Amino acid sequence: MDHALVRSEGVPGTLTASSVSSASTSWGRFEELYRSSRDDVYAYVFTLLRDGAAAEDVTALAFERAYRRRRTFDRRRGEERGWLFGIARNAALDELRRRRRVTALVSEPSEPSDASEPVSEDDEGEVALRRTTVQTALAKLPAREREILALKFHGGLSNAELARVLGVSESNAGTLLYRTMEKLRKACNATA
Repeated sequence: MDHALVRSEGVPGTLTASSVSSASTSWGRFEELYRSSRDDVYAYVFTLLRDGAAAEDVTALAFERAYRRRRTFDRRRGEERGWLFGIARNAALDELRRRRRVTALVSEPSEPSDASEPVSEDDEGEVALRRTTVQTALAKLPAREREILALKFHGGLSNAELARVLGVSESNAGTLLYRTMEKLRKACNATA
């Protein structure tokens, strides 16, 4: 039985098979976007808020907003992932404004998941030292530069997507990223 062609009694026959398939296609694309981006969006929002529960709430809010606005997405203006990170950024900034406080944008790097290679105590100490050095260097960067790094490395955004989220040109985004990375390297070398 083809459910797309079945009508309820007393309901005008305005629902067509093509409208059902476009709705399911829209839902399928959104579901794919959700599954491929949820962890990265959460990591990015967590970096901004430094609060796991609030990051979960804001991530859910960002996906809700994206779902409600999915029909306004224009592929000519960029990729869906960049559009989603822009929504997540605005939702996180709304939360920060609501809290009326400034938060550090530093995040704890995740532990390596490759358990096949044994790690010596010396290596663990070196990793901990590097992590501390990077965290200290990140803390010295201005908030905008920490955000650029979070979008690039937590969000995994391309320079074009980064540009869309930040509201700058793609070449400007690349330049900002390069300069920020150079500052981070210099700060890491200064503390090492």
